Amino acid sequence: MSPMTHDRPAAVRRILSEPLAASAWRSWSYLWLVLLLAPVALAYVLVTVVLTPVTAVTVAGLFVPGALVVGGRGWGSAYRALATGLLRREVPAPPDRPVRTGFWPRLGALLGDTAGWRALLFMVVSVPAAIVAVVTSTAFLLLGVGALTYWAWYRSLPTDLAMDAAWHTAPGLATVAVGGLLAVLAWPWVVHAFGALFGLLTAVLLGPTAASLRIAELEGSRAGAVDDADARLRRIERDLHDGTQARLVAVGMQLGEAREQLVAGQTEELAELLEVAHASTKDALAELRELARGIHPPALDSGLAVALETLAARAPLPVGVAVDPQVEAPGRLAPAIESIVYFSIAELVTNAAKHAHATRVDVRLAAQGTSMLRIHVRDDGRGGAAVVPPDGSGLHSGLAGLTERVRSVDGSFELVSPVGGPTEVTLTLPATRAPRTTRRDGAPVDRGGRP
Repeated sequence: MSPMTHDRPAAVRRILSEPLAASAWRSWSYLWLVLLLAPVALAYVLVTVVLTPVTAVTVAGLFVPGALVVGGRGWGSAYRALATGLLRREVPAPPDRPVRTGFWPRLGALLGDTAGWRALLFMVVSVPAAIVAVVTSTAFLLLGVGALTYWAWYRSLPTDLAMDAAWHTAPGLATVAVGGLLAVLAWPWVVHAFGALFGLLTAVLLGPTAASLRIAELEGSRAGAVDDADARLRRIERDLHDGTQARLVAVGMQLGEAREQLVAGQTEELAELLEVAHASTKDALAELRELARGIHPPALDSGLAVALETLAARAPLPVGVAVDPQVEAPGRLAPAIESIVYFSIAELVTNAAKHAHATRVDVRLAAQGTSMLRIHVRDDGRGGAAVVPPDGSGLHSGLAGLTERVRSVDGSFELVSPVGGPTEVTLTLPATRAPRTTRRDGAPVDRGGRP
């Protein structure tokens, strides 16, 4: 038996049982509720539209229609709740409106609330749509039930209201009943069609737009980048305070004691103090170099490819680096992009060695056209990596911080890490180029001032 033949009885059963299904009655209830709300919603919109030019004379009075526009968000929430509960259509809320300070910014934020105006538009469109939907669906249901049962009650009708006598025969009544049955069976699909229409209107007019989602994402990634930068500065401050500063204080005390020994003529102890101070100074310089490398790796001054080769040479495990010549062929990448690439790869290599217990990491950089840069990092570790959201402290670390850093420049982050490995991370960044300048003799130089 073919699958099509096997599915045919199930399809027939569904068609016959659909008029009794809860989903059809929920959708029909949704249409009726929208119709009942329609007069109040239309009145709300008309009041908002009429008050706008009327109150514009006083300017300050525009805050009233502005508040009504923002109030449209509440109507939108109610309609979205109806769609969720009755149509089973989940529509996310649009982003919160920005908070402004000052007279004109606040007024502009109220009157220019796009989500509020879109909700008002939905309220206007829903009026004729609900009328057509309710009338059509109710006609299918009532006429279908009436025709299906016409044989049982047509004798009680006055002659002028009954159908032509030619239909009052067994074949005629059977035809009317079959037509009624078809109308009843079609009723749920008509209801579902109108429900799908309102679900689409809800998503388009009451949900977030692609632009608003993108703006919210960029604002979130920007905030994440700011938090990440603040955390980095605090870590540098802590390292300087607890490490380098303490060493320099110790060097100062040792040199002061050496001066006293010099005055006292105790040369043996003086040499020992100077040796300790010299060693402490070298340790402090090494710590400062390490901190400076964390802020801006010196290897980046020679180009991204050289910096990555240096990073690979210093890594605690073998790292293979392949850089497409087209990455830097049109010119050096922007400093921000180079730093993100470098520190992202450094973070992934560290994770591979520390958490994944990998034995090798492969890094590939390739140009996608002239506007995008693709970074692919793969390790042979145990896998199971995941991006863990921040814990609410405002600090971003690990893969979460890396993700925020990439999105702050309108890039994308993709992680594939099944349990058992391998882990593959793909970053896509804009290939923004660094501006080129010229020396006094006219020779071009890069951003670092080198010819």
